[in-house]
Amino acid sequence: MGSATTVSDIAQAGFAVQDGERPFLLRDTGTGEGGMLASDVLRPNMLVRRHAEGTDVFPISHPDRPKAVFRFAKAWHHFRILIKDKEQTEQIVAVVDALPWRKLAEEASAFLATERGRAIFQAEPYLPDFLDDHAALRRTPKGSFAHAYCDFMEREGLSAAGMVEATSARDKDQRKFGDGVAWYIDRLRDFHDLVHIMTGYGRDLLGEQCVLAFTYHQRPCPGNLFLAWAGNVMMRTKMRTKAPIVRALLEARRNGKQCPRIVEQPIQELFAMPLDTVREMFNVPEPHWYRKVHEVLRADGIDAYAFMAKQAG
Repeated sequence: MGSATTVSDIAQAGFAVQDGERPFLLRDTGTGEGGMLASDVLRPNMLVRRHAEGTDVFPISHPDRPKAVFRFAKAWHHFRILIKDKEQTEQIVAVVDALPWRKLAEEASAFLATERGRAIFQAEPYLPDFLDDHAALRRTPKGSFAHAYCDFMEREGLSAAGMVEATSARDKDQRKFGDGVAWYIDRLRDFHDLVHIMTGYGRDLLGEQCVLAFTYHQRPCPGNLFLAWAGNVMMRTKMRTKAPIVRALLEARRNGKQCPRIVEQPIQELFAMPLDTVREMFNVPEPHWYRKVHEVLRADGIDAYAFMAKQAG
């Protein structure tokens, strides 16, 4: 996340330091004394994160954060690049950013105003470091969400750091605000591969479409549905098959409606749990029609995983 406001910044801004319910380290202000930060300084629109060096303070949502707008021409431009190479993750990000979740800042702010939201903000400041430490994740019991995550990422040659790099240009714009909404947006970036594992959808074209349809109710931006349906239409045009491709997409969207927002969950705690338990907790059933599509495609002699590579060739 971007640079935080330290307690010294608050002191220099003229806020009162007095007895109250929010502790902080006055050594950050150079006084060398202990004390408390007035509750009206930190509530309702401020966040605190304590660490070994002291305490940082963040606005939940920076007042200069602009309202989201739709840019349809930009979305179409990036989609045309994407269909030539599905590995260009930055194009997916660009489409989603061009057709954004317009209430993202409001929803993120509402979550971060809760006790649960503040606790997760404190406990999980930056997920990629946690997600890429496979040695530590492998120390969880066999069958855990963590083991399934490591298996998936290693098999596909992916990393959380790679996703950070792919979205670096967008993230730079977000981090300049240094607020809680930027932290929430980072988690939305990090949870894409978690959805693959939780739902059972692969990284074939249909699997990616289903993940996008599923996450529409996790992150309700039109960009998700645009990518899902545009890709689905392309599949039905290019593949001459009776496979229930549309049913698979509709099932994914239906399943997503009954799943609580994963981005607002304590990921570190979930990773230690059995994957089957996590799926049951989040009401995620087996993707029946997705599996059926793969059965039909195999019978038709079509390799779903090679489809996009063939289109790009």
